[in-house]
Amino acid sequence: MRMQFIGDLSEKQHLISDLFHWPKTTGEWDAYRLTDEQVKHFHEEGYVSGIKLLDEDQVDLLNQELEELTNPKHPGHHLFYEFHTNESNDPNSVLFHSLGHWRITKGFHDVLYNPAFVMAAYQLLNDRPVRFWHDQLFCKPARHGGVVAWHQDYSYWTRTIAMQHLTCWTGLDDATTENGCLHYIPKSHKWGLLEAPTLAGDMNGLKSYLSTEQKEQFDKPVPIELKKGFATFHHPLMVHGSYENKSERSRRAFVLNVFADGTVSNTDDELLAGVPIIPKGQKMQGKFFPLLFEGV
Repeated sequence: MRMQFIGDLSEKQHLISDLFHWPKTTGEWDAYRLTDEQVKHFHEEGYVSGIKLLDEDQVDLLNQELEELTNPKHPGHHLFYEFHTNESNDPNSVLFHSLGHWRITKGFHDVLYNPAFVMAAYQLLNDRPVRFWHDQLFCKPARHGGVVAWHQDYSYWTRTIAMQHLTCWTGLDDATTENGCLHYIPKSHKWGLLEAPTLAGDMNGLKSYLSTEQKEQFDKPVPIELKKGFATFHHPLMVHGSYENKSERSRRAFVLNVFADGTVSNTDDELLAGVPIIPKGQKMQGKFFPLLFEGV
């Protein structure tokens, strides 16, 4: 199979395929709005799930692109910020994880501009313009898929401030408890910022940083089972993780991380590998952090 590569797609800050249709009227945008109840659930519980973002044909196209992208010999490989064929140190517990694929293939570029995604993100960020942070791929193969340890996303992102971020996880396979779906600890987004554990290490490493009361809440994690093409959004301090995949089915997913426009750099070091430095205190913007949606 010949792998297509058309250059660095960070140069394109708009839809470049016919995968999605960008609405032209307020009425068309309204069709993608979350309900008041969904927004309320997000703020009270720290997440909202079961949001359909993709149809079956769109999922199939992204899985085709994913298969090409996981090949280290892909001609666009140099554009990844990170690429781990196995982020775990255990070859019997595999977790593929990458960042930066939006720059390489049309489909993963255009999911940033999916109207259903940007409208939901806009609402959950309190009706503020949505700016892109970075993407991720997480793939757990059948029978020996590894864990993603309990963590808070923002514990890895303190190089950007203020904390006005949002995560969207979308399944490219049906995600179940059997194949390692995401789990949340409801209301844990109100605990404050915790230490950052090793992402593919000890599943329960985060517990050593918790109070007795917080540890008790770990007894009631909520599994987020989703059909492929459906998404879950969560708060940057939401404690979440996913268990191993010992099933006969893979568990593939992509993640889009965004923040409200106006977020600034909190470091004079690189924010992402290979991306020009944005000095501390300067606004996050430019082609690597495009503005996705300003609202209607």
